[in-house]
Amino acid sequence: MLDVGILGQVALGYSPFIDRNRTVIATRLTVFPLHPEVKLDAAQLLHAVGGVWPANGGRVSLNVASESLLQDLLRTNPSTNLMIEVPAFMASDPVNVAAIETLHRNGSTLLIKGRPLKPLPREVLPCFKYSIIDLADDRRVDVGSPVPAGITRSIPHVQAGVRSVEDMQTSFHRGAHAVLGWPIDDPVTAPAEKSTKTASQPDLRVMMELIHRVDQEEPIEKLEATLKRDPALAFKLMRYINSPGFGMQVELSSFRHAIMMLGYKRLKRWLALLLVTASKDINLKPLMFAAVRRGLLMEELVRSDGSEEMRGEMFICGVFSLLDRMFQQPFSELLANIPVPERVHQALADNSGPYQPYVEVVRAIESESLFDFREASERLMLSVSEINRAQLRALTAAAQLE
Repeated sequence: MLDVGILGQVALGYSPFIDRNRTVIATRLTVFPLHPEVKLDAAQLLHAVGGVWPANGGRVSLNVASESLLQDLLRTNPSTNLMIEVPAFMASDPVNVAAIETLHRNGSTLLIKGRPLKPLPREVLPCFKYSIIDLADDRRVDVGSPVPAGITRSIPHVQAGVRSVEDMQTSFHRGAHAVLGWPIDDPVTAPAEKSTKTASQPDLRVMMELIHRVDQEEPIEKLEATLKRDPALAFKLMRYINSPGFGMQVELSSFRHAIMMLGYKRLKRWLALLLVTASKDINLKPLMFAAVRRGLLMEELVRSDGSEEMRGEMFICGVFSLLDRMFQQPFSELLANIPVPERVHQALADNSGPYQPYVEVVRAIESESLFDFREASERLMLSVSEINRAQLRALTAAAQLE
């Protein structure tokens, strides 16, 4: 999966499809060619993607920013869990009609991207399950004006370009089937009293106390006593530890057994995951999804060169990188209550230190911006191939936790 040549020829980015329940129902993988003149191999792309999303696995949508690669992709036979996004200008081109019809007949899900400038061939219209409409385009349409010509409202639409909870809510109000993007850019503006209330919920209070005790490597008896105050937390912790993504050879039957087998450092890693997935606010579910993937990706970015300690700290840094938005409290205050390594504190609270450039790489990947990707990778002096491989390993590990 990770040795294919195309991973050194493209830049990858990813974002989630989110339904009305705020559940991530699929992942979009964006593929940018680094050198447009180089011929890219569609079979290699499908091989790499299939390693993360096998035919019996989750759903992934390919957003390919290369017309020639997409032309080749339309003439393959991908597994039915793989969706393909087709720009409106390509969907309108008679040369692609046969390929689109064949994919549809074989069970592939096709999404048309953007507004067509001319009517689609009649036989192509039923082949598309969803249209992808950018939020900025919708905002340019005056309220009360006629629906634009084309297919944009004749089939369910997915709203792209969503960057905040307000964007997400507005899109669903307008009738979107799903939204596409990261609703994680809301500013941290809540008053202090709201932050205090959020942080004082019983499960979060127990979790923070447990993280403190694990950080101090207190005796198992004290840790068990703390955990017993929240049985639901204990259950969730054991479920995480026994998940395939954790890689244990034997099933751990108790918290004491977990500490004996894992040690304090590895246990703290999973408490961090629990902290960022504990909120009951439905609108925060996409942030939780993003935080887990950030942690796994930052860990993978130093997999080959970093020490075990560094990998652990990078994981914590990525997982905690959205805590300020979850708790509506600035990192300078938030990290006073949660013990983190100094280098993690520098990156999150001060936007400095050795881990900060890795945070920028993750943000560039999430933004699906080729310019940001190039700039961040050059600053960190990581090859495109290394970053892409780290992404795919992280996404594979994330799928095993679900």
